Amino acid sequence: MTGKLTQGVHHVGLTVPDLDQARAFFCGTLGFAEIGGVPDYPSIFVSDGEILLTLWRAADPLTARAFDRRANIGLHHLSLSVADDAALETAWQAVTAHPEVMVDAVPGPIRPGSSTRHFLIFIPGGIRLEFATPFA
Repeated sequence: MTGKLTQGVHHVGLTVPDLDQARAFFCGTLGFAEIGGVPDYPSIFVSDGEILLTLWRAADPLTARAFDRRANIGLHHLSLSVADDAALETAWQAVTAHPEVMVDAVPGPIRPGSSTRHFLIFIPGGIRLEFATPFA
């Protein structure tokens, strides 16, 4: 095979316990736009203009089990790109002001000596989300 068969991410689907809570975080805190959904599933589609996320409500949120990134196969975390260090700080201020966000890793180099900086949080509902500056 000589060429790539794919062209980046089309969308990412995430299962959440509460669609209203997820909508409030992505649209209210991060500024995503709600661009559709499937009420019968139920789900909503949100986008920041670069990435499309499908947020699906768990069939039974009360009995759904939280994902354990160290024990389960699947999404370890979702990383969202920010333009630069100033945008990383703005995102940090916005998400840490949200009362239901749990901090996993504070802003810092992605690895020792790297100019790429990041931070990780758990959004309302428990999904691990990273924010990162471009790789240098």
